[in-house]
Amino acid sequence: MTTDQGLPEEEQAAALRAVREAARQRDEVIAQAQDPVREAVLEAVRKGAQRTRVRQEAGVSPRVFYGWLEEAGIPVRPKRAKGGA
Repeated sequence: MTTDQGLPEEEQAAALRAVREAARQRDEVIAQAQDPVREAVLEAVRKGAQRTRVRQEAGVSPRVFYGWLEEAGIPVRPKRAKGGA
């Protein structure tokens, strides 16, 4: 049986498996590339570098940056309430 796009269901399933595998490989490469960045970030923060500058140099989002600090046991200020000053 074919679908609306004219591809047999088996071909679509195989294509989806290929996408899943490619995404898995991409995630692995990204994780490996992030490790040295994370270690350098933690070292810089431990040595007293300004956190905003470290985060900018690392090119990571605040969520990622502060997540790394928390995971490493480095104190982080609590988040402000939304809309609060």
